[in-house]
Amino acid sequence: MTDKNPQIDKITLVDESGDEALYEVLFTFHSEEYDKDYILLVPDGVEEDEQVDVQAYIFHPNEDGEAKEEDLLPIEDDREWDMVEEVLNTFLDDDSNFN
Repeated sequence: MTDKNPQIDKITLVDESGDEALYEVLFTFHSEEYDKDYILLVPDGVEEDEQVDVQAYIFHPNEDGEAKEEDLLPIEDDREWDMVEEVLNTFLDDDSNFN
């Protein structure tokens, strides 16, 4: 699994109420097991040590590696969620080793 779409940095999402919120891309990765790309997002402007809910989606970037909200799909399979959480935990553990 590698970060193959580093040029994406922010994306706007619209919630059920129609409110827009800007999110920063935490990282993206490709799973060979599921043959899908994933994007993990955090609200824009959060402090490094602030606890936030990470949003995770399956996404389909275009040939330039860019994606819009309509390119994001929910993760509905529990085993797939477990894999994404494992990758996130590895990322967070690795990141904390550099601070």
